[in-house]
This record gives sequence, structure tokens and C-alpha cells, in this order.
Amino acid sequence: MVGSGGAVADARRWKKKDAEILPLLKGLMKDEVGGDPISGVRWTRKSTRALAQEMNRQGHGISRGTVGRLLNGMGFSLRANVKTLSGPRHPDRETQFAEIGRKRKSFEGKGFPILSVDAKKTEIIANYANAGHIWRRQSIDVSDHDFPHPELGRAIPFGIYDMGRNQGRVVVGTSAQTASFGVDALLEWYRRDGRRAYPDAEALLILCDNGGCNGSKNRLWKYELQRFADHSGLTVHVAHYPPGASKWNPIEHRLFSFISKNWAGQPLNSYEKVLNFLRTTKTRTGLSVRANLLSKSYEKGIEISDEQMSDIALYPGRVLSRWNYTIRARQN
Repeated sequence: MVGSGGAVADARRWKKKDAEILPLLKGLMKDEVGGDPISGVRWTRKSTRALAQEMNRQGHGISRGTVGRLLNGMGFSLRANVKTLSGPRHPDRETQFAEIGRKRKSFEGKGFPILSVDAKKTEIIANYANAGHIWRRQSIDVSDHDFPHPELGRAIPFGIYDMGRNQGRVVVGTSAQTASFGVDALLEWYRRDGRRAYPDAEALLILCDNGGCNGSKNRLWKYELQRFADHSGLTVHVAHYPPGASKWNPIEHRLFSFISKNWAGQPLNSYEKVLNFLRTTKTRTGLSVRANLLSKSYEKGIEISDEQMSDIALYPGRVLSRWNYTIRARQN
């Protein structure tokens, strides 16, 4: 009974001590604190050791373990930065999202293809470190620097995600990320997948970002899409996501995110390895990925004149025409 009473007394003392030091700990954990604006504590990494040292300096004897226990009780835990802030919203953002939703519903109802497209980050083909972890008995040895190896080349993945079939086609270029390459990738999709999957389709919808090789201001992108329309005979409807909203493009979270997970921790030191990781990317919801290499050379900096633009069978959309337009096949 005496031991039990002692334990109760100890618990009360700890509770009283916690109550005394919690206000100080809460103050140290504030993102913005009043008082001296150049206080070293405010700008010091807030580890349990640093916090315990500061509290001891202020006359409160406490260990780093106790600090950790108190922080857990206050709802704190180790966290990393999360990329969720997209900056100021474009004033036409919601209007464009509504328009994209309307187009998707229309194409789904007709059974026509809806493609989400984008270029993934260029990968240097070399024995370089690749972020992530994998289960192995030993670590993989890689180069201790990331200087380019021109003789090994670069892998430039352009992704095409078929939303209706939950299927991806990734065309890996070796030259440059240009609009011509992006449209050649679309042609690869059409020849290898699209014309067999959608034999009765009269049109397709392309969802893409607002910048890069498939940006809304890229004249070469529209000029080359005319080539695609003429070759396929399809009417091409294009809808661009508003600036700062690229993460809403379905290809980002339905295809590229799973590719990054599949080759995480693996040095991409050959084109064969890149293609194999792409082709073996799968999900429990049925995603499958096909991939091929396109070793064609592409010229950068091609400019399209006003005269060439006038040759495009381009029809602006009724809503936000700078982001929504249609390109029809020309009669031969």
C-alpha cells in the first residue's frame, strides 16, 4: 500500500511539473514569437535536445526524453515540408475547371478517348543516385557526383495517360523536350494503342498543363497538333489547366507518381532499365504502362510564323479560348 501511495505521489509531482513547464515549451514551439526578433532560439532547429538545453538555461531541469513526451502529448511529431501551396489562384481558375469537367463528361458519354499528357523530368542515363529506398542485402554503389555523361545520353519521358482505360504510354526521347517530340509521342500512342482501342472515335480530348512543350502559348505545339489531326483524321480538342494548377492534371497522380515509386532508389544507368521500370509499373486498381524509345533528333527554338499559324484549322473555344481550342483534320 505504501508503494502504491508513493507512485501516486510521484505521478502528482510529475503532473504538477508538466503543468509548470508546458507554457514555456508551447512558447518555444510557436512559429512566430514576440520579444527579441533576433533571438537565437527562434531560428535554431527545434530538436528535443535543443529545446531541453534552452529550458535548462531558463532554470527548468528537463531531459530531451521528457521534452519528446510532452511534445507528443501536445500533438507534435516529426514532419517534412508538404508541397500544397500553389500560389495565388488565377481569376479564371474555377471557370476553367468547370469547362474541363464539362468536356470530360461529354467525351465519356460518347466513349471517345480522353488523354492526359505531360513531359516528365529528364533523367540522366548514368550510375547516379536516385532518391528512395529499396529492400536489398547491400546498398547499390553509385557515383559520388552528378556530372553529365554525354556518351550515355538522357531519357526524356513524355507520358500519355488514357483516362478511360487506365493505361499509360510513355515515349522516351533521347534528344530534346520539344512540341514536335510531344506530338510524335501522341502519334506513337495512336499507332500502337489508340486506333485499335477507339476504332469508332471521331474526336479526342487532350488535357495538358499551361507551360512547357505543350503550353497554351506554344505555337509549335498547335502547329504540330495539326499534323496529328491530319494523320489520324480525328478532331483534336485541347483543354489546358490554369497556371499553377499542374498538379490537378490526372497524369501527375495517376501515372507519374507510380512510375517514380517503382524506380525509386534505382540508378537509371541504361535505356533498357528505364523502359523496364516503366513497363512494370502497375497498381492494384489496374494501371498498366507501355513504353518505347524514340531516338529521333529534335531541333530546339523552332519559330512558327503568322502565315504558318493561319494554315492551322484552329477553332477557339467559346469559353476561355486561350486555354480551350479545337484543331480539325484538313481535307487532303
